Amino acid sequence: MLHGERITLRARAEADVPVLHAELYNDVAVRGRADTRAWLPRPATESPFAVAAGITDAAFFSVVDDHDDLAGACELWGIDGQQRSAHIGIVLRPSWRGQGLAAEAIAVLCRYAFNTLGLHRLGCETLADNIPMIKAAQKNGFTEEGRLHEAHFADGTWHDQTILGLLTHQWRSTSAES
Repeated sequence: MLHGERITLRARAEADVPVLHAELYNDVAVRGRADTRAWLPRPATESPFAVAAGITDAAFFSVVDDHDDLAGACELWGIDGQQRSAHIGIVLRPSWRGQGLAAEAIAVLCRYAFNTLGLHRLGCETLADNIPMIKAAQKNGFTEEGRLHEAHFADGTWHDQTILGLLTHQWRSTSAES
């Protein structure tokens, strides 16, 4: 398990999947903004929150508090050992949003990615109007690297996508957790 001050990242448990699926996948408006793939009705047994065995280019976590109450999910995906890079993703259950937990989860992911996996670069892609995610990433040293205009279609509208990045030496120079 990976510990922060108020949250822990632990392996995704089977019992987490139905909750994450019901609150995060089945919220079509939120899911459509978070994923480039079209939302399709699926049972929890086919949830994208279920972790399949044998995946080597991603690390999936559940975000929990000190009572093991499920706050959300996060991951490192697209882990590339040759280029020593990956991307981060995080989603919190509605009742856990607005408490600064995303920034803390990102800090824990950064510590794991840079100190444990030895990665050199992390990327973060989000919709340009997702100000809470952008601020949470920037709080951890991510900087905007670019914008993809009208790159994401959700709710019948085209949205710009913001690309953020963080290098290990940037993180080490700004993080007390290195």
